[in-house]
Amino acid sequence: MRTEKPDSWHIGVIGGSGLAGGIALDAAQEIAVASPFGEPSGPVTTGTLAGGQGPVRFTFIARHGEGHRLSPGAVNYRANIDVLKRCGVTDVLALSAIGSLRETLAPGHFVAVDQFIDRTAGRPQSFFGAGLVAHVGLADPVCPRLSAAAVAAARAAGASVHEGGTYLAMEGPQFSTRAESRLYRQWDADVIGMTAMPEARLAREAELPYALLGMVTDWDAWREEEAGVEVSQVLDVMRANAALARDAVRALALLLPARRPASPIDRTLDHALITAPAQRDARLVAMLDAVAGRVL
Repeated sequence: MRTEKPDSWHIGVIGGSGLAGGIALDAAQEIAVASPFGEPSGPVTTGTLAGGQGPVRFTFIARHGEGHRLSPGAVNYRANIDVLKRCGVTDVLALSAIGSLRETLAPGHFVAVDQFIDRTAGRPQSFFGAGLVAHVGLADPVCPRLSAAAVAAARAAGASVHEGGTYLAMEGPQFSTRAESRLYRQWDADVIGMTAMPEARLAREAELPYALLGMVTDWDAWREEEAGVEVSQVLDVMRANAALARDAVRALALLLPARRPASPIDRTLDHALITAPAQRDARLVAMLDAVAGRVL
């Protein structure tokens, strides 16, 4: 559970395997954290990075597990967010590979996503349910403060960054057909990926401000003159730009203000719980001790 002062930053980073080791956290510790929502993707690595006003705590979890063993549909997104909340994280930065649906978003560029279209299926979408119903607002799913800081950090690291964009979350694990890719462009989607949903939904339910910095790895399948997406080209771009992603995280620590002002997202659940206290399922209430303990 949270141990930092309420006005201290503690950034949770959800990213690719090996990211935490490459950033060289000070006093790094790898810790296995249990969740009542099942097995998370793996242990977390927690430590600090030098900030402009002192050390900033970061906690990392590899979304796909060690050695990228989990497909997008097999990731336990609820457990990952629950574990970060239990570690005391105040804000979540997601790092993710994405495909481009726009000419201006070239492979190697970064995009700070601000909207989502969810086309995933079969993934648990909420921490809440029968016995404890809650409805949270998600009109603006990304924290503008954290996203702006991530943009500034990526630019400080030397990346080409685009502010704003709509992320089409597909189920996968296959890439798009050409017809699907053209359809998503008609929907005004800008980039496409397989992991941001339900991750962003769950972060909001856990009262964690969330931002996503995506690395464009390919053109998806809408460009008729291009071959379809192959995982080899995705991995090539990721390897070429991994240092930029790590440098951006280090720059974020330097750019954060000394104290973390409160965010409206910190109190998302104030009026979200619908089920009357006498009708609440005791087992689900116990499972939600980290996610919703503040209001339960």
